[in-house]
Amino acid sequence: MSETPAQLGYRMPAEWERHEATWFTWPRPEGISFPDKYDTVPPVYATLIKHLVQGEDVHINVWHAEMEAWVRGLLEKERTPMARVCFHHFPSYEPWCRDHGPIFLVREQHGKRERAIVDWGYNAWGNKYPPFDLDDAVPQHVAKLRGLPLFSPGIVMEGGAIDVNGCGTLLTTESCLLNPNRNPHLNQAQIEQYLKDYLGVTNILWLGDGIAGDDTDGHVDDLTRFVGPNTVVTVVEENPADENHRPLKDNLKRLRAMKDETGRPLRIVELPMPALREIDGQRMPASYANFYIANGIVLVPTYGDANDTRALEILQREFPDRRVIGVDSTELIWGLGSFHCISQQEPA
Repeated sequence: MSETPAQLGYRMPAEWERHEATWFTWPRPEGISFPDKYDTVPPVYATLIKHLVQGEDVHINVWHAEMEAWVRGLLEKERTPMARVCFHHFPSYEPWCRDHGPIFLVREQHGKRERAIVDWGYNAWGNKYPPFDLDDAVPQHVAKLRGLPLFSPGIVMEGGAIDVNGCGTLLTTESCLLNPNRNPHLNQAQIEQYLKDYLGVTNILWLGDGIAGDDTDGHVDDLTRFVGPNTVVTVVEENPADENHRPLKDNLKRLRAMKDETGRPLRIVELPMPALREIDGQRMPASYANFYIANGIVLVPTYGDANDTRALEILQREFPDRRVIGVDSTELIWGLGSFHCISQQEPA
């Protein structure tokens, strides 16, 4: 039996650790993620990329050369510095790179940092949106491009379903990882063992349900995020009549009983939720927790909401050495995801 990443000394680093790059998969006009709204979404990507290239490289998966030329033209039109932007013809049906993209691992070996990739299985959140074979293949393309070892656990897992502090603790949700539409043959203890073996964690913390409108069955990156080794921010809904009030209250109660890998209680910072946002009668999973931590900055989705400023102020306090930047996500959220959902960090 071959050794697991954990046995070989690998771990999944925290998002705030130094990045080599950020990866995106560019959305296709023919895709299903943004019905009747595609034209308003690429400018959001362009804004994010313009901020990111100030501090790190940006890699973009595109369908083919024609799409590359179109995206390149758009970015240039938006005056995005292109020196740090790289394109790869790694086709994917939908743009959710957090979930279908590579999960990078790191280890220190003989005074050098080495990297590897975990290629979890991807089934579009429980076979909701077939086909997804091209999306599932993206980590293999990236590992080959980078010349990195590739570990394939053989089970379904999405990047948005987990959050780590880089020191051994991982946060996830029962509603997603224990859902029978992912790995019906595995129980909780077996899933925990996969997380320990392939991500190098030792301490797994389980929240309950996700937010309303989230078609991923409750990804943790809409709920609770590590912002330091012992600190989490977690969203709370203050309106008792809102359907998010009870599950978020339950998650907060669970967090208050949790400890990090050293046995210390977590430091918990509460984030507000934006007001109910619906499009055509469908609730959008709008959340300030879906921010993305990059070199020198934190990109936070805003929604033209009264709580935007408050959320940005809270996060700025937690990231004193980074610039917290609010970017309007009201168009992107139509795809039922935001900045963290479309991005994937590559550690340095």
